[in-house]
Amino acid sequence: MSKFGDLIKSKKLVLVDFHAEWCGPCKMLSPIVARVAKQIGDEVRVVKIDVDKNQSIAATLGIRGVPTLVLYKNGELVWRQSGVIQERDLLMVINQHK
Repeated sequence: MSKFGDLIKSKKLVLVDFHAEWCGPCKMLSPIVARVAKQIGDEVRVVKIDVDKNQSIAATLGIRGVPTLVLYKNGELVWRQSGVIQERDLLMVINQHK
């Protein structure tokens, strides 16, 4: 958890995609997150976390469903949503918090 804490304290926005290999909606969201990451470039750090491989982080943050996207700014949670989100909506959320 300490590495995760260091990661989210970045000056940049950090978008965390909590997912699982077996999750159908996660597979739908993955290319959306990839396209958004490509569009925003270095402005936002995008991190994917497999909840099955990182159960302690998921439990600590109360991640009960996947996919869940979480946006951090200077270590603070500024946005969180479970489920699939459209590309334009995700870009809009990110742009609101820059």
